[in-house]
Amino acid sequence: MKHLKILLALLFFTSLAHAQVGDDIIGKYHLPNDLDIEIYKEGNKYFGKIIALNGYQNGQTTDTKNPDDSEHSTPLLGMLIIHGLEFDMDEKQWINGKMYGPEKGMIFNLKITEIREKDIEVVGSKYFFWHTLEWLKI
Repeated sequence: MKHLKILLALLFFTSLAHAQVGDDIIGKYHLPNDLDIEIYKEGNKYFGKIIALNGYQNGQTTDTKNPDDSEHSTPLLGMLIIHGLEFDMDEKQWINGKMYGPEKGMIFNLKITEIREKDIEVVGSKYFFWHTLEWLKI
């Protein structure tokens, strides 16, 4: 009986450790385009919103590049730009996300492949093209 309790405790703590690995992405990041974002979790998916503009695009504060003209006056600050990232336990990556790039008014596929001490590695793709970027942790 004592061995069963120890085994159950080990399984419980192991499952907790795995659950927290996905949440390592939660936090604030500075993007190469001078936007700051915050990534957070809702349910089993991760989302990101703009929390600072930092002089983005020479002072642009609204969504002027959006292909929908009715969205041009939408403020960038607070805008949800990352949707639906999921943590893949086997690959240890965040996959199946979508990211809106306000500098081009386009939606890209998003994958986060690595978390390091000071930054994360992000891969954005559209059709057959992909680009790897580093986002700095704030």
